[in-house]
Amino acid sequence: MSNKTTRSSNLIKLIVIALLGAISLILFFISFPLPMLPPYLKVDFSDIPAIIAGIIFSPLAGVLVLFVKNGLYFVMSGATDPIGVVANFIAGSVFIAPVAYFYHKFKNVKGVLLGLVVGTVSMAVVMGILNYIIILPAYATFIGMEMNPAIKFYTVAVGILPFNVLKGLIVSLLFVPLFIKLASWIEEQHLKLT
Repeated sequence: MSNKTTRSSNLIKLIVIALLGAISLILFFISFPLPMLPPYLKVDFSDIPAIIAGIIFSPLAGVLVLFVKNGLYFVMSGATDPIGVVANFIAGSVFIAPVAYFYHKFKNVKGVLLGLVVGTVSMAVVMGILNYIIILPAYATFIGMEMNPAIKFYTVAVGILPFNVLKGLIVSLLFVPLFIKLASWIEEQHLKLT
């Protein structure tokens, strides 16, 4: 492959990643809380374009889509909530990277399903730990509030952990039929753009 072709291919990848990042941002604004969970925890479908990028290109491309989405949101929101933006980026990355990895390993629906299960469990565990150790204390400092270990544990156990499991499940239930419908198109894009 010539240098010119490689540069052109890389430019197309960057354009697709940027477009999927913009679509992800739009989907980020379409969100809803879950019953019986804290209202500040909202489910959105902004991880789906990142999963598609991860499947077409690589896990890194999916993470880049999340980076574009969160970067745009951070700029648009006037930088009022940097902790939430970082937490959203980490949660999305931990969720979508296994999906892309297992798809590229197995190249079928079973790979996607395995990735979604691993991604959901990873997101729940990693975000539970990070919220307890870093994110909740950072929020507490940010808003000038005391947060003792019992409050942190309760927040993680009855809020963060079930939320991330349910979010992973809801996004997975939406993505699987979408993937089945788009599988041949996704494979076509993969062959054309990589």
